[in-house]
Amino acid sequence: MLHLTSCRQYPYRTNNSDTSSWLPTKLVRPPSSNPLPDLQHFAAPVVHPVSGDTITSYKTLARDEVLGPTWRRGFGKEFGNLCQGDDLTGEVGTNALHGMSHDELANIPKDRVVTYARIVVDYRPQKDDPNRVRITARGNLIITPEDVTTRTANLVTTKILWNSVLNTPNAKFACFNIKSFFLTAPLDCYEYMKMPLDIFPEHTIQRYNLREKAKDGFVFLECQRCIYGLPQSGALANQLLRQRLAPAGYFEVPHTPGLWKHISRPIQFSLIVDDFVGEEHAQHLLKHLKHSYSVSEDWTGSLYAGIHLDWNYDDRTLRISMPKYIPKLLQQYAHDPPTTQQHSPHHPPPRTHGKDAQRPVPPDDSKPLPQDRHQQIQAIIGSILFYTRAVNNTVLVALSSIAMSQAQATELTEQHVNQLLDNLATNPQASVMYCASDMILNIHSDASYLNEPNGRSRVAGFYFLGSKSLPNQPIALNGTIHVTCSVIKFTVASAAIAELGALFLNCREGKNIRLILEELGHPQPATPVHCDNATAAGIANNSIKKQRS
Repeated sequence: MLHLTSCRQYPYRTNNSDTSSWLPTKLVRPPSSNPLPDLQHFAAPVVHPVSGDTITSYKTLARDEVLGPTWRRGFGKEFGNLCQGDDLTGEVGTNALHGMSHDELANIPKDRVVTYARIVVDYRPQKDDPNRVRITARGNLIITPEDVTTRTANLVTTKILWNSVLNTPNAKFACFNIKSFFLTAPLDCYEYMKMPLDIFPEHTIQRYNLREKAKDGFVFLECQRCIYGLPQSGALANQLLRQRLAPAGYFEVPHTPGLWKHISRPIQFSLIVDDFVGEEHAQHLLKHLKHSYSVSEDWTGSLYAGIHLDWNYDDRTLRISMPKYIPKLLQQYAHDPPTTQQHSPHHPPPRTHGKDAQRPVPPDDSKPLPQDRHQQIQAIIGSILFYTRAVNNTVLVALSSIAMSQAQATELTEQHVNQLLDNLATNPQASVMYCASDMILNIHSDASYLNEPNGRSRVAGFYFLGSKSLPNQPIALNGTIHVTCSVIKFTVASAAIAELGALFLNCREGKNIRLILEELGHPQPATPVHCDNATAAGIANNSIKKQRS
């Protein structure tokens, strides 16, 4: 996986420059009332091989009799990667961090905030070393006066790129991974952070003489290169990448963030993937990447950001899935499989007829949840969101409804969450199939009238890439590249107006997707938009005669 993103260029001050001339007064942060909160940061659970417990804390793993040696070794490897190497694992350092002596502490600039570290643990079986430890800086305390926005490709761009591979004769797909991508970019203005001494394994303490350097129980570190968590890391790393690839003819397209092309070669790549036509063109990109980075290669293109890709180049099809994601998520939140299969992720309001159809959904009057259960719901929603957008859009309605009520979560909200988890447990192996097409965008637009609380209506859009339509032939569907599922923020007067609002929102989104397709080299005819409401379609096509008042 190749972290290839772009950035906006902006000036940086040097470490020796005068801070009084550039630091805005309004950005001066008062001293934190909690200078060192808990270092435990939860990424994904580690399952204990003996007890079966789910462990998300590095401290707990480091102190465990069975797992302790493995995870202490992983911590030492990560710290060595950030610093000047690790003797136990042979890891080569990047010189991103430097341990500070007592004398060097006095030279920390007065305008710098000493932030703290967060430790992330995760088990990644697809990696050469599956026991992953990441030391990140708490970036919310870092004062950065400039815009540090990093332009990266989203899932829509990536899915279009996959379809482009299927559409292009003899094209294949590969993934490259730049090791320690952030750690290669130098910081013009150094940052500082501290970590408690007792978190370090003994071999790391001896390697870096940390007991003598520690002050008040903390090890102070100077960040001389970008590290994970710093707000400016993405922008600086991508600015450096842009400078290194520009002489070889690579550039980012003007309007689609994170989508790169070559001035003459038929090759495109996005945030962390590479789409190439002919091996010699991919080798050209790889050659220039290896000149500056340590790069690993996956010529099968079978894994992208946790999404498994099953390519069939003979039939020109692709199936994407995340086979282990849902079982791991259910185990993380200790959700037992349902005794009866649940095939509906969402509990819709009861169907009404006649005048009752104009009545809004009654408000939720169940009891509010305590804080711990409220936070559990928020965590579950965040965990499911990427999976839903990637491979299982059938639960978007349920997820959207729960997200709307999570701010004041009630017992009814919790019931809806449990129903959603039951549905995911019943159908844990969702997948999306893409087939070769003419790369013509199609949009199906729909709306549901007054089916949300407070008199709101829901809109949805289904976007896929199809072929040229033939007379009297059914529409050939394809796997979805994007699905919109949202709620109109005001009460509309009729179902036709809700459908018309859905048409507007979906066509607006379609304009962006058309631009991505055109920048990838797939010109678009007039986009067919399908709507099942004759009144809304007539208004949009200006084929309805307006009634005089």
